[in-house]
Amino acid sequence: MKAVLEIRDLHVAVDDKEILKGTNLVVRQGEIHALMGPNGTGKSTLANALMGSPKLKITKGQILFHGEDITEMGTDERARMGLFLAFQYPVAIPGVSLANFLRMAINAHRNANDKGISIPAFRKLLKEKMDMLEMPHEFAGRYLNEGFSGGEKKRAEILQLATLEPEIAILDETDSGLDIDALRIVASGVNALAGDRLGVLVITHYQRILRYIQPQFVHIMLGGRVVESGGPEMAEHLEEHGYDWLREKHGIQAVEAS
Repeated sequence: MKAVLEIRDLHVAVDDKEILKGTNLVVRQGEIHALMGPNGTGKSTLANALMGSPKLKITKGQILFHGEDITEMGTDERARMGLFLAFQYPVAIPGVSLANFLRMAINAHRNANDKGISIPAFRKLLKEKMDMLEMPHEFAGRYLNEGFSGGEKKRAEILQLATLEPEIAILDETDSGLDIDALRIVASGVNALAGDRLGVLVITHYQRILRYIQPQFVHIMLGGRVVESGGPEMAEHLEEHGYDWLREKHGIQAVEAS
């Protein structure tokens, strides 16, 4: 049975300020969804809430995964179940190579009684994934995100995605700060991984990444909730007409919550 991530009437507060105000969304393994909306409307708050950020307070609603309520679960538990979040601003970890970080992450996903992946098996796996993503092998020897360009940070995130093999991946503003060449590289990596075994939720402001990662479903978030859902043509309509017609339709002010 395919994994399903279901968000039901989710309300989330940050520092006692309500940001999400009744968000509903369903993402199934094997599907590509895009979540669009202007700055401050709650897109990144949703991404962090889905992975259990302790900085957020869920005041109402549920997050279900595999039919199980994960609303109160820790981030590590959600990750082991098959959820993955690619951050908008990945942090650097000096002194820890990307390869060592990935091996630790794989072992953290395994049961406590498991000895973990052997070094030869890990090297084989990492080589296969880097070849699939057309990454130079020496990239894995660099310290995680230290001195990385914006594009390299996002490529490292995609390599993590490939290595951990989750069932649902949330890509929070993956196109942020990327030039067109880096965007194409990252998008080609996502496309190489997408398929029946991976569901993807692409969170973005702009249509440009959707020219390379083509979603079957597009959702529009305004005022802390999803107000419209449709096919890929909705992104094209937004590119042409902006958000004002949706604000007017749904009675939402132009100034969004921060």
